[in-house]
Amino acid sequence: MRERVAVQFTKIHPDAQAPTQGSSLAAGWDLRAIEETTVSSRTSAKVKTGLKIAIPAGYEGQIRARSSLGAKGLILPNAPGTIDADYRGELMVLMTWIGEGESYTIPKGERVAQLVIAPVPKVEFMEVSEEELSETERGEGGFGSTGRF
Repeated sequence: MRERVAVQFTKIHPDAQAPTQGSSLAAGWDLRAIEETTVSSRTSAKVKTGLKIAIPAGYEGQIRARSSLGAKGLILPNAPGTIDADYRGELMVLMTWIGEGESYTIPKGERVAQLVIAPVPKVEFMEVSEEELSETERGEGGFGSTGRF
């Protein structure tokens, strides 16, 4: 059985809509735009949701792109965006238009992104010498070094 995580939210705009799941097993909760927003070619715009949330300590919110918008050329340049547990401002989605044409207009009410709530472990960084780092098969290979398939 999965653990239930209670995330409080409030609507700060009369047109704001509560996050919704597309299906009972969907990982993300859809976020909707509260106003029409035009994103010009190769630029970014903040899309307002009219929501504020309180993510519990020990968790984070991840803002992820909706594949249907990404297929059109509307992407999240910082995907996934991170919402820390202590943030209490309005949820906004940073979107960039890389598709054809001069701009893309997001209609009011459009599902613009997904919010995923994920656990954040307590982490302790320990400085060691380079020789103390464990060796792996991959080693120092990066940026595509694991192959294409």
